[in-house]
Amino acid sequence: MRNTMGSWTFIFGFLGAMLVWAMLNTFLHFGQPPSTGGTKGFDPYPYILLNLILSTLAGLQAAALLIAAKRSDHIASVIALHTEENTDELKESLQQNTEITQAVHVNSKLIHLVALKAGITEDEIKSALEHANSELCK
Repeated sequence: MRNTMGSWTFIFGFLGAMLVWAMLNTFLHFGQPPSTGGTKGFDPYPYILLNLILSTLAGLQAAALLIAAKRSDHIASVIALHTEENTDELKESLQQNTEITQAVHVNSKLIHLVALKAGITEDEIKSALEHANSELCK
């Protein structure tokens, strides 16, 4: 309803309908002619029936806009909660990743130290690492 009433098609169609209403009631005679005490048109000037219809339409449009705003607020609230949960999960994952990286770093130093104590040279360590990396990439 909001998308329909918020379009140029609706605006021009609505203005056209109001123009037709006013023309029918101003220039055409329905029922008895005014000279015999009859009224001009089915809703003579000042268009009281048209005024009632427009007031009803305005009330419905206001209600539709409030409903749409309420729904939009609810969707925004759900998105905000989801974003907060995702942010918390990302922080937790980052903390775990940092702890794992620190543990790998400590273990690498310990392995390097053990290798040096065992009498393995730096070149042998590098060669073994390159061999291990090439095996993992296969």
